[in-house]
Amino acid sequence: LGALLSPGDTIIDGGNTNFNDDVRRAADLAARGITYLDAGTSGGIWGLTEGYCLMVGGDEAACARLEPIFTTLAPPNGYLRVGGPGSGHYVKMVHNGIEYGLMQAYAEGFELLDRSSYDLDLAKISALWMQGSVVRSWLLELTGRALAEDPQLAGLTGYVDDSGEGRWTLQEAIDRAVPMPALTAALFTRFRSREQNPFGERLLAALRQQFGGHAVKKADDGGPA
Repeated sequence: LGALLSPGDTIIDGGNTNFNDDVRRAADLAARGITYLDAGTSGGIWGLTEGYCLMVGGDEAACARLEPIFTTLAPPNGYLRVGGPGSGHYVKMVHNGIEYGLMQAYAEGFELLDRSSYDLDLAKISALWMQGSVVRSWLLELTGRALAEDPQLAGLTGYVDDSGEGRWTLQEAIDRAVPMPALTAALFTRFRSREQNPFGERLLAALRQQFGGHAVKKADDGGPA
């Protein structure tokens, strides 16, 4: 785009771009007289009706000039210029890292409820927790919606993908020596969800058998050995 646009033009990147790329692109485009803004965007598919939470980084004057775009897309008080080039996507990156941890906590808690000896209606519990509970949130509301539609989630498999922001957040945490055990566990759990009968767990079984003679399940018949 830099070769096609004119001085005074502005590019807005509303995707989930790595903030390091934003910093580089903003500098490259500035040499051409073109402004680059990075707009971290949250709201998912519901943003179409609820509005999008916008975290925007880049030149302050350009943000002010284009603010009507952002305030139109966002709900009330849902837009903020958070800082210079890259800061919008940086804030969104950390936002998504937090999201990973929250989703993992809900997943673990509801799995324990499902495994309990009680006959619990998890959809109703989700709705109950939305009424004044300290764990109420939009993610909990979506949890209740999913459980109401399919109480055992039988229509899904346990394969959970990731789109990159969790990895970037964890890498930034490593670079800055910031401990993030919740995000780390959540991200690694997603990695494990994509594997069936992974090598590492087969090795654990083999080691227990080797040192202690513990029973294992053979691949040929699935039974203990």
